[in-house]
Amino acid sequence: MNLINALAISIGVLASVATYLCLGTGLGLQVWALFIGWGAYYHTGGTASSISKCAINHAWGAVVATAALFVVATVGGSVAVTSIIVGLSVVVLVLGAHLPALATIPAAVYGYAATAGFALLSGVAIGDLAASAQATVMVLISMIIGTLFGFVSEKGAGLLTAKSGATEAA
Repeated sequence: MNLINALAISIGVLASVATYLCLGTGLGLQVWALFIGWGAYYHTGGTASSISKCAINHAWGAVVATAALFVVATVGGSVAVTSIIVGLSVVVLVLGAHLPALATIPAAVYGYAATAGFALLSGVAIGDLAASAQATVMVLISMIIGTLFGFVSEKGAGLLTAKSGATEAA
């Protein structure tokens, strides 16, 4: 079986499992955040080291977004003030890449965007640090589980290609 077909099967089966995990268990996991983490796994190379790169950088992005949302709620003000706060927080997000552990900027951006998007669209009180932290944790857990689903889907596809390769060679 070629790799694309193997990935389609592996990812499709696991997408069903992921959706049930998010929607059918009452755990509060967010399927869209899980899929972002899954995509980030492949975006960062699709290797075992991608798991830690994604987890650390998703967390960094989520923390920076939560801090930015808290500052926006505390300071209040116009769209211009909010825009400046967001811009400064993104400067901090990217400057974190000076540390090797935070150098996977796209994964950090995914963590930032997913956290901010969830807080803004779900009505989480952004000035309430406890509520924001709870939302951040749920998004982050969902993203990390998604990263793990990426790893499993890659291994599953590898098994499917290896089995078909052995069959074709026989």
